[in-house]
Amino acid sequence: MIYPTSLYVVGLLVGIFLLATHVVALWRTKECRAWLQAFPRSRAAGTVLVVLAGIWSFLLVQQMELGEFDRLRNFMLVAIVAGTFLAWRYVEEFLAVRALGMLALLAAEPLLETAFLRPEQTRLLLVVLAYAWIILGLFWVGMPWTLRDQIAWILAAKNRLTAVAWGGVLYGAALILCAALFWK
Repeated sequence: MIYPTSLYVVGLLVGIFLLATHVVALWRTKECRAWLQAFPRSRAAGTVLVVLAGIWSFLLVQQMELGEFDRLRNFMLVAIVAGTFLAWRYVEEFLAVRALGMLALLAAEPLLETAFLRPEQTRLLLVVLAYAWIILGLFWVGMPWTLRDQIAWILAAKNRLTAVAWGGVLYGAALILCAALFWK
């Protein structure tokens, strides 16, 4: 296992994250709309997210077992640092979206790892979420304008943002409930 954690801990953390972010979206709808519209081209958000993705990737490669590629570890670490800097410096179009896609891909792995070979059927809540993050992450890295279009679709109708936020609240609450009742 790369991440030494349990289904209980991951379920609680992801559930709390989903619940908190979507409650804020319900509570501060006007500010959330403005932030969502500005996010895809936000250089500040892109900088923060690409640095987080670079640090996470660096720590992951530094700690994981690489097998026959272990001799390339130092080269990979230097490549991650250089790639993070070059992405920040030269990728101006939708840097925030691309970095969010990278983080979604990185975040999916711990969810799948902790749910692997667990007997509880409720673990599939995390598995479905992880695969959604993988699919979205691939699109956001490769075709970042798709997030801009997704945001525009959500904000086009008055009640869509509220519906999406309530969906996140319910999904987060379901994860917390399953973690508390079934994943100990």
